[in-house]
Order: sequence, then C-alpha cells, then structure tokens
Amino acid sequence: MKIAIIDSGVHPNHPHVGGVAGGVGVNALGFSEDFIDRLGHGTAVAGAIREKIGHDAELYAVKVFDQRLTANIDVILRALEWCCGQRMDLINLSLGTSNPAHRERFEAVLAHGPLVVGAAHSLPGDLPLVIGVAPDVECPRDSYRYREGVFYASPYPRPIPGVPQEHNLNGTSFAVANMTGLIARFLTGGEASWRSAGSRDQIRAALVARTGSIAAP
Repeated sequence: MKIAIIDSGVHPNHPHVGGVAGGVGVNALGFSEDFIDRLGHGTAVAGAIREKIGHDAELYAVKVFDQRLTANIDVILRALEWCCGQRMDLINLSLGTSNPAHRERFEAVLAHGPLVVGAAHSLPGDLPLVIGVAPDVECPRDSYRYREGVFYASPYPRPIPGVPQEHNLNGTSFAVANMTGLIARFLTGGEASWRSAGSRDQIRAALVARTGSIAAP
C-alpha cells in the first residue's frame, strides 16, 4: 500500500517515521526534490500514520508547505494530481479551504483518483468522494467514530516520552492522520484487502458499518 502525505514534508530519519519510500516538493513553479520537513508538522502526521500501519505500507512525502502552513489552491491541486499519477492508494490531506469556488476543481482532480482522507467541514473534506474527519478528544487513538456523515478520531499525535499530551501538537490534522492510519490498517489487515475492497463508496460503507477500534494485524 502506498500512502501520500500532503503536508510540510517529512523527516525520514525521525524514529517515529522509520523512513519514506519517496517524496516530492510541490510549489507554484512545479516540482522539486526537496521534501524535507522544516516545520515538524508533516513528520508528526507521518509518525501517527506509521504507528497504526507499521511497515505494511510505504509512505510518500508530498511537500506543499515550507516556511509556514499555507499554500495556494494551484499547489494543492498539483500535489493531488501528482498523487494520482503515482497511483497512490491513500492520500492524507489534513488541510482545507472554505472557498466554495474551488469545489469543481477538487471534484475534477479527485474524480478517478485514490481514496482521500481529509478535514471535515472544509473542501475537499466535505466532498462525497472524501473521508471527512473531525477531532473528538474523547475518542481513543486506536479507534474512530461516525456520526451524521462525519468520521471522528483522536486529535492527538503519537505521544512523545516525557512530554504531557496537552503540550504536544494536536488538532484536526492529527484526527485526519489517525483516521488514515486506521483505514490503512483495516485495508491491509485480515478484515479486508485494499486491492479487493471495491470502490471508494464500498470502502466508506464498510468503515461506517464497523465503526470502532481496529486491531493491529
């Protein structure tokens, strides 16, 4: 399984990440070989996903942020197009926009692409094609919940020894990452195979039907 992480890049040598299979930098001019994380956000996201799936999946860093956690719509769409072209199986996209003018552009890029896990209550997370996720502080990190069309997961990243949970990074980005990891675990575990799980709608229906914890394989 190939999982793309569209974020600030990844530090492959971080002990919570354990390496990446590849990556790319995406900017207004095109692409670069620089996918190293200078903000720490994408690395923490990758660590949360790796915790759930271990080395049963290949992680790919798709860097759209550099000095700050902002990027324009063209860069995001270019990153999604790269993921589709590279035949990713899952895309973790925790960023979003509230601008409805971008809806059709997201729909066009994602129409025939892989399953995307995104932030609910924004685009593209609110599209039917996307698994929209919101944070739930009461949800255990190895579980997820589903209510009224939205998936919920823990907003906390992988714990850092000696650092209190409230002092670590937290928020929607990590709810999305935790859900991505749980979906990958589901699709690569004994309960299903991502190569035979069917369409995105069928995968979504299966996740809704078995809401709760997903045991490690």
